[in-house]
Amino acid sequence: MQTEEEEFLGTDAGMGEPRVRDATRLLREFLDVSDAFERSLGVELEVNQTDLEAMEHLLMSGPLGPSELARRLGISTASATTAIDRLVAVGHVTREPNPRDRRGVLVVPNEASRARAMARLMPMIIGVDAQLDHFSAGEQETITRYLRRVVDLYQEHVGEDPRAR
Repeated sequence: MQTEEEEFLGTDAGMGEPRVRDATRLLREFLDVSDAFERSLGVELEVNQTDLEAMEHLLMSGPLGPSELARRLGISTASATTAIDRLVAVGHVTREPNPRDRRGVLVVPNEASRARAMARLMPMIIGVDAQLDHFSAGEQETITRYLRRVVDLYQEHVGEDPRAR
């Protein structure tokens, strides 16, 4: 007799595919294509994955100190310093004095780099958001509830996010 897990993960018609619903398969496909989009953005901006994540935090939050950036990335301050050095070298960020701590510095995104990244990101974000226009308000609530549950489930399996804001 099969366990519930074996039955769920069993294959349909010998195709080797898990018995999961289309929405679950599409969610996996979404995650894969999202990763591919981020890789292509990194290539365009000439940065590696860590540097791209650093830029994302800076673009979303504004200037950050190196220690805070390290905390959000879940890396050491030495690794964050190396990432910042690379971003400075390619002109994506600058280091500026912290007006609240005269001994500290802030990592500030370059406006041209911000515009370049947003020129790629915003059409995609706006396009994704516009897809909701094809659904009624009730359907949108259902989609939102489903995605909230998926995010919560992922978070539960990840544990405490070292990059949590």
